[in-house]
Amino acid sequence: MREAGSLRGRLLRRLAALLAVLLVIVSMSAYWSARDAADTAYDRTLLASARAISAGLYEADGRLKADVPYVALDTFAYDSAGRIFYQVTDIEGKLVSGYENLPGPPKGTTRTDDYPALARFYDARYDGVDVRVVSLLRPVSEESINGMAEIRVAETEEARERLARGLLVDSLWRLAVMSLAALALVWLVVSAALRPLNQLRNAVEERQADDLRPLPVVAVQTELKPLVDALNQFTERLRGLFQRQADFIADASHELRTPLAALKARVELGLREREPAQWYRTLEDTAANTDRLTHLANQLLSLARIESGARAIAEGGAERIELGALARELGMALAPLAHARGIALALEAEDMAWVMGEPTLLNELLSNLVDNALAHTPKGGNVTLRVLAPAVLEVEDDGSGIPAEDRDKVFERFYRRSPQVSGAGLGLAIVGEICRAHLADISLHDGASGGLRVRVSFPPA
Repeated sequence: MREAGSLRGRLLRRLAALLAVLLVIVSMSAYWSARDAADTAYDRTLLASARAISAGLYEADGRLKADVPYVALDTFAYDSAGRIFYQVTDIEGKLVSGYENLPGPPKGTTRTDDYPALARFYDARYDGVDVRVVSLLRPVSEESINGMAEIRVAETEEARERLARGLLVDSLWRLAVMSLAALALVWLVVSAALRPLNQLRNAVEERQADDLRPLPVVAVQTELKPLVDALNQFTERLRGLFQRQADFIADASHELRTPLAALKARVELGLREREPAQWYRTLEDTAANTDRLTHLANQLLSLARIESGARAIAEGGAERIELGALARELGMALAPLAHARGIALALEAEDMAWVMGEPTLLNELLSNLVDNALAHTPKGGNVTLRVLAPAVLEVEDDGSGIPAEDRDKVFERFYRRSPQVSGAGLGLAIVGEICRAHLADISLHDGASGGLRVRVSFPPA
């Protein structure tokens, strides 16, 4: 398993990236909000200046004059870094006072509803710089003049930009401090949340190599509890495996000790004889006992191979196998043995039945089932090997069968229903272990002719 880095560091990096994205979005929003606030404040000042100028309009010699008070332009003296322009035109649009060519409102500019005045606000460009302009209409009603005069006051954008940037920088500083504080708090919270994992790690590191007890119960979060439960389940399975191996070694030692002692005693008795006929009889008995010991050793080796085969299946080493082809191949191999015992061996295969499994183990399973059926079927009987869709294997015989009360016990290692029954009691135990490795279900049923029908159901490939 490759190292994926620190969980705490990954969480903080992703949170920092998320906060950075949010900071950019909030910065843009804060800038436009600050600019809108600056526009609102400075528009009000522009309108106040225009009103102050409009208050100084008067009529003299039949012409409109403007007395521009200093306070009308002094409003910007304390907070403006830019320049102020103004223009007063009479009812005929002629310049009365101020700057020439100050741009008028674009076509379609509507009157503002924010203030009770005939005023329009708009952006324009004057003398090579961007300006914000207010156009205020002032009704004039004198003896010789009757109409609308216009007062325009413009301001460059520097003051608004400076105010918006100031508000933005202030907001960003506050957000940056809050983000750093949030990351620090998250660091502390994550460290506290990971403390149970450190306790589990210490508990595992302090154990002996053969200590397979469940992990101690500590206060873990809901998300970590399934991990602890899974580790405890794995430890329990591992302990069960070691226990089965220990039991197997003990049982195998006991099963091998007895026939080896009997074989040694038979040989010693034969050596005491003086007649060649007795020696020949001793050799025959020794050969028969050796065959039984060889069969027992092969079965013990088969049980040992099952564990490695089960590991190969769990690690993805299973192959796609057709049960019908496997059954036909084994039937051809065992047909001479069945014929020699006077037993009819038949194969019934329906549609293709594919399973995922380990070929050697499946061949061992089928061989043990058929061999067990042949061993318990009398001469003249029948053994039927049956393959059913989607992935079912059956072996049925005409033998004496197995009583219902013994059917759960026959899958135990070295179990024999009576001392007179031949064999070591490992055949069906091997079958049961192979089924467990393949996640298959095995069950025993009464045969159609009173014998035994063994049914193995595999997960279909």
